[in-house]
Amino acid sequence: MSIDPALWSKLHGASTHFPVALTMAAALFDSLGFILPERSGHKAKLHAAGYYAIILGALGTFPAVLSGLFLTKGVVLGHDALLYHHLFVWPAFAVLVALGVWRALVGEKFSERGFRLYLVGLLLTAGLMAAAGYWGGELILNS
Repeated sequence: MSIDPALWSKLHGASTHFPVALTMAAALFDSLGFILPERSGHKAKLHAAGYYAIILGALGTFPAVLSGLFLTKGVVLGHDALLYHHLFVWPAFAVLVALGVWRALVGEKFSERGFRLYLVGLLLTAGLMAAAGYWGGELILNS
């Protein structure tokens, strides 16, 4: 029985969608929870959804990064579209893991200033993930 030569490509493609989608969902849920008034009754539910999305998204980055490293044979920058992909993905990975750990430790006990800082970091991370996904798609289309 031989191993499919495209195994790492398939694993990377499959595993990257979870952290990307969960980061976007966390940004959406926590942003809506931030702007909705307390009396809406949905604020706590949205923040709970954001809490689980960011933690699961941060955990999901590890299979995506590991499969990507295997796929590129350890190249952490590269050239052309791979370089652009990595220029966005490495900061996104670092900030997403940091936000996930921060949120896991703090839970819902954020100060208003702390939550604003967290939300800015989360929105920045969502943008980085979107750009990394774009350049990852360019790699596939141009290969």
